[in-house]
Amino acid sequence: MNRVSVRPEMLRWARERAGLDVYELKPRFPRLSAWEHGVEKPTLKQLEAFAKVTYVPFGYLFLPEPPKESIPIPDFRTIGGEISRPSPNLLDTIYAMQRRLAWLREERIECEAEPLDFVGSARLSDDPQAIGQEMRRVVGIGSEWAAKRNSWIDAVSVLREAIERIGVMAVINGVVGNNTHRKLNVEEFRGFSLCDDYTPLIFINGADAKSAQMFTMAHELAHIWLGKAGEGLSGFENISPKGTKVETFCNKAAAEFLLPARELMAHWGDVKREQQPFKILARRFKVSPIVVGRRAMDLSLVDRESFFQFYREYIGEERQKTRKSESSGDFYNNQNVRVGKVFASNVIQAALEGRLSFREAYNLTGLRGGTFQEYASRLGFDL
Repeated sequence: MNRVSVRPEMLRWARERAGLDVYELKPRFPRLSAWEHGVEKPTLKQLEAFAKVTYVPFGYLFLPEPPKESIPIPDFRTIGGEISRPSPNLLDTIYAMQRRLAWLREERIECEAEPLDFVGSARLSDDPQAIGQEMRRVVGIGSEWAAKRNSWIDAVSVLREAIERIGVMAVINGVVGNNTHRKLNVEEFRGFSLCDDYTPLIFINGADAKSAQMFTMAHELAHIWLGKAGEGLSGFENISPKGTKVETFCNKAAAEFLLPARELMAHWGDVKREQQPFKILARRFKVSPIVVGRRAMDLSLVDRESFFQFYREYIGEERQKTRKSESSGDFYNNQNVRVGKVFASNVIQAALEGRLSFREAYNLTGLRGGTFQEYASRLGFDL
């Protein structure tokens, strides 16, 4: 049996990069410890399987030393503690979204589409509240729009579709593609934005709570308004009191977008004497109670001590909850947010017209064979 020479440190790097330990992989690779200590060598087939399980490009394992991987977009994360190296799940998600953007950009330019004038229309020197109001006007959501929705899920869906109608790809996913074994980590990132005049894209970590997804969606949309200066990766503790200039600006613009000061103050008198005023208004506006509380503090409706006491208690409650997995529900309905009807329709049309191979269409959408055909059928295409 032919064995393959591979440096032990490359095997350790691949395993640690994927966040796995030797014991987790032992059922699949009983001799892994011996490989990592250089006592034994794997076969070619074993090495290929190892690369697949650790989500590392096969060729990387033959490098003389581990590559220095970095996030391919600016990093605006303000999560407490030291930020570790990016996970393969995060990197693969960013790369997949970059491929989608690049392809759709070419499509729109080929069709002589006009660039979107709101992309990069804001500056950090602008009033973020004014930008939040402008975002509401462009997206087309009126006063009390969220209060008319029955649930967080409905409100998130309505907002996502409104954002896509103005030309922004809005993707929500809690896993890499459709691989439910590769869950995205909320502690690593909440979302990111890719800015382009023709095909801006925002990605929201679907593993997060729906109320938090709502804020992240508005936050990433504010990044699009800032253009290339705002493109990047976001991670924040709800509506964090601290952060970079870009994140602080986007937090304020998002807060005004979701919960205008005028509307909050109009309803505050009805709930201020209630035991849980933040939660009552959160249900009305379909945002996190943290957003309501922070807005109330900024508007001097409550003092800092009251807000931060609530903040600590609420975070404790959230951490004790067991959230329903995003993998539940109808697979094809999930594609409406993981891929998006607009993007998928463009890809399917290009494949039908022969401008794109079906193999490329599969790679862009993350759907294969029968599942691609079934989703296309649900979108009204006859393959």
